Amino acid sequence: MIRNLVRIVRWAGPYRARLFWGCVCSFFMTWAVAAPVVLAAWLLAQVADDARGVSQLDPSWVWLSLLAMVGCVLARFAFSYGKNRLQESIGYEVAAQERIDLGNVLKRVPLGYFAQNKTGDILATATTELGVLELQGMKMVDAVINGYVNLAAIVWFLFVLSPPAALAAVAGTAVSCLALASVNRASQRLTPAAHKATEDLTSDIVEYVRGLGTAKSYGHGGAAERPIRATIQRLKDARIAIELAFTPRNVVHLVAFKLASVGVVACAAWPFARGAMPLWVFLALCAFSFTVFSGVERVNDSAHMLGDLGDILDRLEELEGAEFIDEGGRDIPLDGHDIEFENLGFSYARDGSGQTLHDVSFSIPEGTTCAIVGPSGSGKTTIANLMMRFWDADSGEVRVGGRNVKDFTCDSLLSNFSAVFQSVYLFNDTVENNIRFGRPNATFAEVIDAAKRAQADEFVEGLPEGYRTLVGEGGSALSGGQKQRISIARALLKDAPIVILDEATASVDPENEALIQSAISELTRGKTVVVIAHRLATIENADQILVVEGGTVVQRGTHEQLLAEEGTYRKFVEIRSEAEGWRFGF
Repeated sequence: MIRNLVRIVRWAGPYRARLFWGCVCSFFMTWAVAAPVVLAAWLLAQVADDARGVSQLDPSWVWLSLLAMVGCVLARFAFSYGKNRLQESIGYEVAAQERIDLGNVLKRVPLGYFAQNKTGDILATATTELGVLELQGMKMVDAVINGYVNLAAIVWFLFVLSPPAALAAVAGTAVSCLALASVNRASQRLTPAAHKATEDLTSDIVEYVRGLGTAKSYGHGGAAERPIRATIQRLKDARIAIELAFTPRNVVHLVAFKLASVGVVACAAWPFARGAMPLWVFLALCAFSFTVFSGVERVNDSAHMLGDLGDILDRLEELEGAEFIDEGGRDIPLDGHDIEFENLGFSYARDGSGQTLHDVSFSIPEGTTCAIVGPSGSGKTTIANLMMRFWDADSGEVRVGGRNVKDFTCDSLLSNFSAVFQSVYLFNDTVENNIRFGRPNATFAEVIDAAKRAQADEFVEGLPEGYRTLVGEGGSALSGGQKQRISIARALLKDAPIVILDEATASVDPENEALIQSAISELTRGKTVVVIAHRLATIENADQILVVEGGTVVQRGTHEQLLAEEGTYRKFVEIRSEAEGWRFGF
């Protein structure tokens, strides 16, 4: 429990001073609550002595006592306000920065990280689990620290008034600590299963939503729900297991304090009955017996929650500790933008087995267009991804402008690239901001100019709110051709010296294809261009064509040169010519 407490304090980072002073305010707030109890006990004893004729009560003491109680009440709310201002927002402030840091981590990891870790796991850690930490973290620190600090102070006060009563309180606290330690151990043992089930549920729901259309089209909606139902059952079982483990230990914790409270009263009653203790002390001890443990009685929830938070911190640290693909990279300005592959080998498997690419060597001079063709699964898109260092090669080198891509930071390298993919993703924002994503500091006039050059301005102006129209999640409010032109406008605005086109016209209709080809011509003018395509019209005018098969380059040359020789390219052209010339036989 203490270890997790320390970790949360460390997690507070630069806000630790505020956390400390918040705890100080909480400490004095507790004493502002306790002080009126002592004053009331003393005043009640004076009234009783006055009634019995033992001593005469000075009326001014009544008013002074009441005034002191009012002062304590005001102090309590003042310290409560101070604590809330200092401490309550720390979790939200740290979590906000944590999410930004996680975003920075995720954009610097290799794409293999997302193949090895479920999207739902990452999503749950960055949202649900981090949300628990930001809501509960500071509360748990305050509850545990102030619970035990205040208990220590009250026990010291009890030692002054009645050492036996103080010993009874210490005995109850010792038994409670053993029970809480057991709660914490049980929580640490059982919580990971609950968190894993939570993450799996997030993944299952994401997959269910994405695949619902397919499931319905095959009439298998119920089958698609089965994984979710199974995960919900596992989550329920994990949470019930935690509660079943928590309940008996919590009973021991609470019973220990209740018995200790009875012990404090008994230790006070015996000397009072013998006349060895003043009435006000007896009354104060009786009152304290019901409040002395109030702070630490609530620590039972903290002990369980600290185990929960400890597991969340483990997952955050694991996510933050992901290996950066550009660790040690530098910001390097380039004078040239030619691309070279030298004896490159690459496998998606961790152990390097089943190589996707092997012995790949070629060069693309600056300002030229290189088309990459080949069968599906031959490694075409992998070559493009390695240029942009989405992955790292297992052997050989990839160089851009004469520099190994491993020398760059990701941002520095990718500032030289614009990419237009077959599957376009647009953010759930306005058309304007989706285009401006290519260059965030661009003016509105520059956004419009890029849209015009991408053949997008006409349809954008026809949208309900023009450039300020929301495109929906993933661009769902736009057609495939419209999304593609927005993507090209974004790339035009970035104006990077190297352009990668990965099947950019493969999924658009003929009407949109002409517009997109015109936009691509504008985008690629004067650039180093890498085209991955199947359509002959896209590749036959390239300065160089690379034919990839079986994970390596088997042919290279211009369209005419490759047609003149036997091989994969000629077969590819023949097949494509037949496919593109096919008609209905009416």
